[in-house]
Amino acid sequence: MSLQMKNLKVARSSVPNVTFDNQHPSSGDTCSELMAGLGGVRKSINPKFLYDQLGSELFDQITRLPEYYPSRTETHILTRYRDEIADYCGTGCVVIEPGSGSSKKVRLLLDALAPAAYVPIDISADFLLESSLQLGNEFPWLRIHAICADFAHDWSLPAALPVGKRVVFYPGSTIGNMEPAAAQSFLLRLRQWIGSQQGGVLLGVDLQKSVGRLEAAYDDAAGVTARFNLNLLCHINAALNADFDPGSFDHHAFYNTEHHRIEMHLVSKQAQSVRCNGATIQFAEGESIHTENSYKYTLQGFEALAAKAGFRLCRGWLDDEALFSVLYLEPVGGGG
Repeated sequence: MSLQMKNLKVARSSVPNVTFDNQHPSSGDTCSELMAGLGGVRKSINPKFLYDQLGSELFDQITRLPEYYPSRTETHILTRYRDEIADYCGTGCVVIEPGSGSSKKVRLLLDALAPAAYVPIDISADFLLESSLQLGNEFPWLRIHAICADFAHDWSLPAALPVGKRVVFYPGSTIGNMEPAAAQSFLLRLRQWIGSQQGGVLLGVDLQKSVGRLEAAYDDAAGVTARFNLNLLCHINAALNADFDPGSFDHHAFYNTEHHRIEMHLVSKQAQSVRCNGATIQFAEGESIHTENSYKYTLQGFEALAAKAGFRLCRGWLDDEALFSVLYLEPVGGGG
């Protein structure tokens, strides 16, 4: 059924409350994007390439590590304050979740929100369909309109969506992986998705805290994050017919106090040459590939960023240690 569903534009699945809309997102020119990053004066790779199959499995392990506070803390906040959150989002709303993955965290809110529809958006057709079918079986009363699309590019909401308030759900502090200017542009796009004053954004934002706490979360004692980062080289090897030796690089994560962000790098242990896509990439000893940023905000700082995108902060929920926040934003003067 999965292959048949993938080849259709819009189809209703064997689970009657699930509709699957394959908008056939382009994979883009992976080779050119990777080579451009490796060929720069400061070598870098888009963090999306960390998430091949093994990378995704390793990240799932990371979320359960004792040092990695974001996932469990956000889960605690969503569980503890779900009724208050529902008061702000409004029952009967249409919940849109870009990059929905397994739709794990939205499950914590569904009974309280009782949404008129849930729209998970993900680029992986098979994974999206499997997750949506499972969710549809768990919540048979919930209308699910799954969209296979790259939400960073062109896509469209289904015409069959119920009329009503739209709430974009963006958990996981993923907005912290964007440069602040890109985060502002992303919020501007969300205003267009909302489409009217009757809507909002519910998102997770990681907060500034002690350097030790932050660095431990991205360089755990068990070395899982190191394996996650180094696996990127295996992904590049497959994509570019390259010959990176993961053993000749070290994982390095540190908090950049000037920019208020965690940076992850892969640092070359020695001077070396690596064959990539028929070209040769030179590394000096100590030279790195910058693989990810994770910006940490103050509540005031993120509120100011959101204001530049035309949103006001209506309410924020924090854990007892103020490690993490879940924020509800509404557009000022209407969306779109």
